[in-house]
Amino acid sequence: AEEPEGRRGRGPRPGPAPGSPAGRAVGEGSPGGSGRRVFSPAGEFREFSRRQLRDMERLFRQYDAGKDGFIDLMELKLMMEKLGAPQTHLGLKNMIKEVDEDLDSKLSFREFLLIFRKAAAGELQEDSGLHALARLSEIDVSTEGVKGAKNFFEAKAQAINEASRFEEEIKAEQEEKKKQAEELKQRKAAFKELQSTFTQ
Repeated sequence: AEEPEGRRGRGPRPGPAPGSPAGRAVGEGSPGGSGRRVFSPAGEFREFSRRQLRDMERLFRQYDAGKDGFIDLMELKLMMEKLGAPQTHLGLKNMIKEVDEDLDSKLSFREFLLIFRKAAAGELQEDSGLHALARLSEIDVSTEGVKGAKNFFEAKAQAINEASRFEEEIKAEQEEKKKQAEELKQRKAAFKELQSTFTQ
């Protein structure tokens, strides 16, 4: 299972095969690569809501400065500095190593999601760079339980209350306009009646 040397400049490819469940994310590797399994975040990372996955993708794209579908060492360095938890060169390498399944020394979107999966499962050491990344990224992977549901329903109830109050105000305004239009119609009719008595 050796790749042609010219494709990536590497010999045998360690890690998961292209057709395995640990396949590559959309937009990874060389363009037009066929036969590769399309990575579906929602399908593989079912423990996260669609909103959480969108937030993680937005965060990933924000720090993927090269727009190549990977966060490399320098991009990770910048990310950690912006999150307020700068790491040493060795620390950054260890962060990547912990989730780098294909051993290419950079993070694909799938590998990036693994950070949050490990954080949610409590598998990251408190003092690790990945723990700091997950904690500081403002993507809360722990509120999907009761607290998350409670906050969700409270927010939804508040939105419904505000929406119904807004609807009530609109209805009241419409009623008022109808009433005014009706009064105007009656005044015009009364004026015409009065006018017709003068013209006879």
